[in-house]
Amino acid sequence: MHAEFCPNLDSSGAPASPAEPKQPPRRIAHLDMDAFYASVDLLRYPELRGQPVVIGGRRSQPPMVMADGSRRFARLRDYVGRGVVTTSTYEARALGVFSGMGTMKAAKLAPDAFLLPVDFDAYRHYSRLFKAAVASLAPEIEDRGIDEIYIDLTLISGDSPTLARKIKDEVRAKTGLPCSIGIAPNKLFAKICSDLDKPDGITILGADGIPARIWPLSVKQINGVGPKATTKLAALGIETIGELAAAAPKLLQIHFGRVYAQWLHSAAHGIDERPVVLHPEPKSVSRETTFEQDLHPRHDRASLSKIFTELCSRVANDLQQKGYRGRTIGIKLRYDDFLTVTRDSSLPAATDDPLVIRRAAGECLRRVPLDKKLRLLGVRVSALHAVRDSALVEDAGTQAELPL
Repeated sequence: MHAEFCPNLDSSGAPASPAEPKQPPRRIAHLDMDAFYASVDLLRYPELRGQPVVIGGRRSQPPMVMADGSRRFARLRDYVGRGVVTTSTYEARALGVFSGMGTMKAAKLAPDAFLLPVDFDAYRHYSRLFKAAVASLAPEIEDRGIDEIYIDLTLISGDSPTLARKIKDEVRAKTGLPCSIGIAPNKLFAKICSDLDKPDGITILGADGIPARIWPLSVKQINGVGPKATTKLAALGIETIGELAAAAPKLLQIHFGRVYAQWLHSAAHGIDERPVVLHPEPKSVSRETTFEQDLHPRHDRASLSKIFTELCSRVANDLQQKGYRGRTIGIKLRYDDFLTVTRDSSLPAATDDPLVIRRAAGECLRRVPLDKKLRLLGVRVSALHAVRDSALVEDAGTQAELPL
């Protein structure tokens, strides 16, 4: 038998190994709902479309229905309280109002903006709807929160612009809401791209488009480069992603350490092999509250103790609902001068018991100075394990007293 007449033999007459199927290039999408909370509320209040609208404020009220059926909405200038902006429409953002901003500060920037309260039940409902709509077309989804997801499109047939348009159309058909999509070779650049043509945008990036589209952007556009790193890079004369890509690795290592320097260099060059994780595990569960007025650790001890216990109970309930227990218990305090401190401690076994969490958090509280008024208090549980993997927690005994 001659090898040339047998496709299963190589030139030496030995059986040939089957050719490895060629893998298509990675194609990762990041879908971000546009001004999600505000967009959901505008479905109910279409008369506010095109107006500056702010969602948030601890005491904001829903609109009043007048005798003629019209609605009267609260204005930002009338708000008094300690709340923060949860989100805002693009019209409000044009006036300088962004999420995380104090509502009173926002009122100075946009006093005539309309103010609506948050409605998390509605937001969760529409979150489930848009994710189900995407899953009907592309099931390889990584859930990144209430308003964003990653989608692996690598094995989905069709060109990227057509797929992006189909997904956006399906989301709008099922929810009535707009979204923006970025498609790139990896998650890092897909997330950047989804923000480039907002709102209601589509951005497609290939490896050959990185120098023209990505490198002129600020380094802060890279998810993982925070304000401190941005400032530190600027001091080195590095402000754009292109300048970061051109920076000497040794220079980065001197100022950022070996691991983070390597990541910065890789990120700037578009190197990111992280897969789309279909069932990501949570890293922590936390609850915190900002007080309407500053509370004193001694004079307001009873109120603080009650709030502290409630936070621990809510964290424990969240853990139980999600099916997790955690070993590391932490607290977060913000004083009236905005100084923020954290403390944590690790338990011998993971827990979801509110009494155990309360006791451990109380011990953390004993390790911080309590000589100033407080404006925020928070409790956090991390080092999580699924219940099926966690050891049973023994009875924690009675609840500890808040050390205030």
